[in-house]
Amino acid sequence: MKAEWAGKTAADLGRAIEAGEADPVELTQAFLDEINAHPLRNRIYARLTEERALSEAAAASERARSGHRLSPLDGVPISWKDLYDTAGVATEAGSALLAGRVPDSDAQVLSNATKQGLICLGKTHMSELAFSGLGYNPITETPPSVNDPDAVAGGSSSGAAASVAFGLAAAGIGSDTGGSVRIPSVWNDLVGLKTTHGRLSLEGVVPLCERFDTVGPLCRSVEDAALVMAAMTGEKSADLSGASLADTRLLIPENVAMDDLAPEVAAGFTSAVERLQNVGAKVERREIPAIEKAMKLTAVLFAAEAYGTWQAEIEAAPHKMFPEILERFRGGARFAAWEFVRAWQDLTSYRVEWLQSVSGYDAVILPTCPILPPKIERLKTDHDYYVSNNLAALRNTRIGNLMGLTALTIPTGVPSTGLMMMTPPSTDERLLRLGAAAEAALS
Repeated sequence: MKAEWAGKTAADLGRAIEAGEADPVELTQAFLDEINAHPLRNRIYARLTEERALSEAAAASERARSGHRLSPLDGVPISWKDLYDTAGVATEAGSALLAGRVPDSDAQVLSNATKQGLICLGKTHMSELAFSGLGYNPITETPPSVNDPDAVAGGSSSGAAASVAFGLAAAGIGSDTGGSVRIPSVWNDLVGLKTTHGRLSLEGVVPLCERFDTVGPLCRSVEDAALVMAAMTGEKSADLSGASLADTRLLIPENVAMDDLAPEVAAGFTSAVERLQNVGAKVERREIPAIEKAMKLTAVLFAAEAYGTWQAEIEAAPHKMFPEILERFRGGARFAAWEFVRAWQDLTSYRVEWLQSVSGYDAVILPTCPILPPKIERLKTDHDYYVSNNLAALRNTRIGNLMGLTALTIPTGVPSTGLMMMTPPSTDERLLRLGAAAEAALS
């Protein structure tokens, strides 16, 4: 790949195409060559869509020459997590239960992105059926963290993160049910956006828990996240110009989210908060009781819906599953229908309580993940290590899912640590503006 393209943001590549400094066909072929030559190719990509990518690139190249580009990212190559349907190409969600599953049409968000000119490079590996925050998958493949080849990349959008972090895609599309965009983003020093639930279409997306599932990008910059989100909605991108943290009020929840942080995580977060304060942000700290109340509902809300969604396929062939994931799904069977209904009723009230508690603040901030990426070899053999690390990885990100928020993780500068910003539902564009200002302060 040309030196001037390597490591560039998707937005930078889009600008290079606009300026005539990069041709979409040459750019796409360079990414494909880089992928095929990379030693981690088969641990990151489940399959490539080379013919489709080059065909799309040829059309983007012609549009660029004629001055009719469809969007700022027209001609930019990206990857897709292997739970987004691709017409005529296998979509297996990291599970042997879905081996050979070939959809007839693209997922709606993939179709939207294609209409905006984004190039589909291929499908990336993931946690089995998206039900783990670690990214360890002995059924298919386990991508490594860019900061530690012996550690997991984070799940469930593990390959999506690795594809960007290792320079094998300009951006990656993942999904986030309990943290599956933000955890792999933070462990690979990327920006990750959990969108508001329902903001982006789930049509053609293999489900885990549809009441929580969201679509989101993993990128090199907040600008990229805004542009990729816009491409998937077909809407105009958030305006990030002039974004500032001056006189903003930020709240750090002192309960749950700040407990038992790895030293590196604590150091990265403390440094990040100081830099936000240096540019005018006013930071306060206090407990938010709704967090602990909602956390107690985690098992029934997530496991019961996940098992209800997949029970038939799982019990028809349980031997095809990774035992840790199988056990997690089956945990949903122990809950009665009334418990699931009551849990959602309680969560609805806790969401109201949350919004009342944070009213008057521009965002809630916290460490994205309390731990660093765990070692792959130990995850293979130590059940307790697997379970404890999976729960710890998801703890802080899950707050955003439980409360129905939109959330953004930004690298702190300390490897595999991040600052997470959360705002109320349907404030995605406002969050991106805050994120752009925070990114500038942290860089």
